[in-house]
Amino acid sequence: MLNATLATQSDRQTLVHLSDYIAFGGEELVIIAGPCTVESRSQMETVATQLQRAPVQALRGGAFKPRTSPYSFQGLGVEGLEILSQVRSRHQIPVVTEVMSITQIELVAAHADMLQVGSRNMQNFDLLKALGEVDKPILLKRGLAATLEEFVMAAEYILSHGNSQVVLCERGIRSFDTYTRNVLDLGAVVALKQMTSLPVIVDPSHATGKRELIPALAKAAVAVGADGLIIECHPEPEKSVSDARQALSLDDMVQLVHSLHPIAAAVGRKIPASLTAVSA
Repeated sequence: MLNATLATQSDRQTLVHLSDYIAFGGEELVIIAGPCTVESRSQMETVATQLQRAPVQALRGGAFKPRTSPYSFQGLGVEGLEILSQVRSRHQIPVVTEVMSITQIELVAAHADMLQVGSRNMQNFDLLKALGEVDKPILLKRGLAATLEEFVMAAEYILSHGNSQVVLCERGIRSFDTYTRNVLDLGAVVALKQMTSLPVIVDPSHATGKRELIPALAKAAVAVGADGLIIECHPEPEKSVSDARQALSLDDMVQLVHSLHPIAAAVGRKIPASLTAVSA
């Protein structure tokens, strides 16, 4: 039985504001894109410049990276956050990045517009409680093997501590099949929209792990009612220091956004034709 905070709100959609003119849960879909990891300022400048052609409404990029192997690249840390902040100011575009511990919250919140909780931390309850006291929207990713009720209850930890600005993200769950990195559960998008009032977005990059599968699943996500997408892309995908196999090129990312317009229109949603149109 779900807690009343979420269950009683299922008859109305919560709007989660990323900026004065961008909100999850409204008529307009929100597209977040960028590399898995912030590698340099020139990389992020290139990403921001190219993706504003789409337009992409927010940039993603990891400064602190939770990796399966302790010997893998762990991110640039504070330097990565500073790069994100500089690009954010220069291009007037919101940024989304991951926070991994309570001790990082204040630092990350000072540089980012939205704080992401990765799948590995979905049930880090102390972190969720602390994020409930932060005046920033939270992007909560579904755990690798979490049920929908566990996912909703994780969001409830944030909500019950005062922060109503939570966006849920379906990013694939583990199964017996290993052809894709994870198994994208689009049925969860439909179910979550009935279970809660919170916006739901989809991450087809981590769900598939293969760039050639991303466009079709991004379209399918929009078709079933997702409120947005978060997708990995890179100026030179094959040279990405992490998740290279699933990163789209910037040109392919721009093309994907344009291809979503008719699907969005078919389900009563829209994607802004330009950033000027978004801010109008």
